[in-house]
Amino acid sequence: MIIQRYDDSRKEEVRDVVLGVLKEHGFEPDRLKDADLNDINGYYFGSGGAFFVGIVDGKVVGTAGIRKLSGNRCEIRRIYLKKAFRGKGNGKQLFRTALDFAEKNCSGVFLKTDSTLTKAIDMYLKHGFTFKKEETGYLYFEKKCFNARVPSREDGVLFANFVRSIGLNLTFRMCLIYFSINI
Repeated sequence: MIIQRYDDSRKEEVRDVVLGVLKEHGFEPDRLKDADLNDINGYYFGSGGAFFVGIVDGKVVGTAGIRKLSGNRCEIRRIYLKKAFRGKGNGKQLFRTALDFAEKNCSGVFLKTDSTLTKAIDMYLKHGFTFKKEETGYLYFEKKCFNARVPSREDGVLFANFVRSIGLNLTFRMCLIYFSINI
């Protein structure tokens, strides 16, 4: 399976995969819950997130979305894979692609899943997510990301103290402090 960034030429294929997998698990399409499928670019990319598709023989067989939230957090959504492609590591590959994006671009990642999807739950736990709550049949998970941490003012002070302690001249210290705070 090849994973690619979504483009609108795949819109109907993505809808077919997502709604097909939902139906397979006994869920009916919901106009409100599935509204993101009408404007994937706006819903995911518009907020600074991403949406990926898994391709086999030129056809979409799986999906993975990341929606940015406030506070430099994001939500992983729409991890779906056609039945014929499960059990071969493809779902994990899609999930890892979404998680890698989230870890590089967000300070925290959230996701929710139906409580009956035990294989998905196991995968989330194995990748460092912690259970937060259960609400009307859905389980909510969270993971803190340290790769995307934004330097704080305290980091700048610590860095300045370090530079001072090693005795660099004032101009050079100011340049280092400026760049450490503004990178």
